[in-house]
Amino acid sequence: MMKAIGFTQHLPITDGHSLEDIELPKPAPTGHDLLVNVQAVSVNPVDTGTRGAGHRQLAQPKVLGWDAVGTVDAVGDQVTLFQPGDRVFYAGSYKRSGSDAEYQLVDERIVGHAPQKLTDAQAAAVPLTSLTAWEALFEKLHIPLDDRQTNQRHTILIINGAGGVGSMATQLADWAGIHVIATASQPESIEWVKNHHAEIVLNHRQPLPAQLHAAGYKNVDYILNLSHLDEHWAEIAEMIRPDGWVAAITENRRGIDLQKLTRKRATFAWEWMFSKSWYGYDLASQGAILNRIAGLLDAGTLQDTLTKTLSPLNAANLRQAHALVESGHMIGKVVVAGPWA
Repeated sequence: MMKAIGFTQHLPITDGHSLEDIELPKPAPTGHDLLVNVQAVSVNPVDTGTRGAGHRQLAQPKVLGWDAVGTVDAVGDQVTLFQPGDRVFYAGSYKRSGSDAEYQLVDERIVGHAPQKLTDAQAAAVPLTSLTAWEALFEKLHIPLDDRQTNQRHTILIINGAGGVGSMATQLADWAGIHVIATASQPESIEWVKNHHAEIVLNHRQPLPAQLHAAGYKNVDYILNLSHLDEHWAEIAEMIRPDGWVAAITENRRGIDLQKLTRKRATFAWEWMFSKSWYGYDLASQGAILNRIAGLLDAGTLQDTLTKTLSPLNAANLRQAHALVESGHMIGKVVVAGPWA
């Protein structure tokens, strides 16, 4: 048996039963699976949204958690990339039991070797947000990966630069050579995005186009929206240049009017980090991205985005982490680190 944290009812996080300490059978790896002894997990909006969505009673406890750092305990018979004892990090699959457990099965192809110079807590803050930011920038917005000369002629606007994904996206866009404009609204979040290489900061609680024009820009080449797409869509359509590129993560509540982009011939794309594991395609690309992210972190090119650590790993601390994310005021990332209690 193993320790885990799960729920059987979709309850407010203030309810002690919203996340509970449980015991489950320890799984066994087959095929491409790694069995990872989890040592730290991060909480993302996908965790709180999944826990809070729905009303039915579950027949079996559901274990959430995607970001994780741990040590490979055992491997399946088709595994070639890792061996027991390897320290790894990953963001997992939306279809499988989560990382809020002492042991978790995860496909080796979506796993990276953990950054050597980061603690477990620091490394656990990174996988989901870095994968989302990388795929959005380099796969959906089609920013050239290794062409700084071209990129230095272009500008990106990142809406919500102080959140988990925004904190990685501002750094990665700057690393690629793009001029970065990001949005933030509080003094501490403005300082945070500037420290992560945003050249200009706009206030997303005020009309954005006027601020963009005041900063000397008629429009921008790329826009990455990471929050409140419904509220910003008309502004996005106004600020993107003709033939520009727009990407967003799935945070809209209503249908968006793509006709607003018609005359500009602009391109819009969704980014959902779980698509590859959900549909079973291009899995190895995520492992490759995480290995490159680990190298950039170890080199000091990227900074980790950890701002809050709770320990030990138990339901009480995980409930506290969920509450922090649900508050909507988090800067950077919150991690719950072991030992398991």
